Amino acid sequence: MLELKNSVHKTFALLEYFTDQKPEWGVTELANEVGSNKSTVFRFLAQMQSIGILDKDELTERYRLGLKLFELGNRVQLRKAFIEKTHPELVSVAQNITETVHIAVLKNHQTFYIDKVESPQGLKISSTIGSSNPAYATALGKTLLAYLPEEQQNQSLDFIYKKTKAVSFTNKTITTKSAMLEELQKIKSSQYAIDREEFEVGLICVAIPIFNQNQQVVASLSASGPANRFKETKVKNYVATLQQGALAIQQKIGAFKLL
Repeated sequence: MLELKNSVHKTFALLEYFTDQKPEWGVTELANEVGSNKSTVFRFLAQMQSIGILDKDELTERYRLGLKLFELGNRVQLRKAFIEKTHPELVSVAQNITETVHIAVLKNHQTFYIDKVESPQGLKISSTIGSSNPAYATALGKTLLAYLPEEQQNQSLDFIYKKTKAVSFTNKTITTKSAMLEELQKIKSSQYAIDREEFEVGLICVAIPIFNQNQQVVASLSASGPANRFKETKVKNYVATLQQGALAIQQKIGAFKLL
């Protein structure tokens, strides 16, 4: 009999029963198999369904593995295929630019941080790997939005500015679609973006696109620092250093493209 005590243990213990040989289970069937209470098994299956770990066929009322596990598996692939290759270049850029450096991708219309190296000068930026911030208020996100295909870009901006109603984080946050379209055109033309205290007062960020060898934008690379030392007169130097890092990354990742 399977003892379902700890919630994490319960989840993974039940998932172990979903195999290639037996990909689908009904509640009663699985409860009998594990020797546990039907209501307990149902509660856990329903919870896993609610967050995408399991899918339920509404016709047969049987459960099978969902896309969330596929997404989590891709994050492992992402780290192995991309981050492990690019992290040394991130370290190098951080040392050369002496500010905090990030790599991010666009996920659900947000800036999703996949790697970070802290500034050797000691200032800690509040971002964490695996967290997200609004794309419209970050240099990383604006860079990624700028290089989206036109139709996809328009859909993202409609989601940000019409469906979810972009909020102001500071008095410099861009809060209208028309203003953002102008900003994205400038970014595409100059090949870099600046967050001038748009997300956090006192914080400046410069970002550029990272291309693979097929000239597809796969991520963005940035340097962030306090406004009192992150002078706009140095922006060209920051961009040049970031571009050197992005080129080195491009040579390492080949034709790699994130899903």
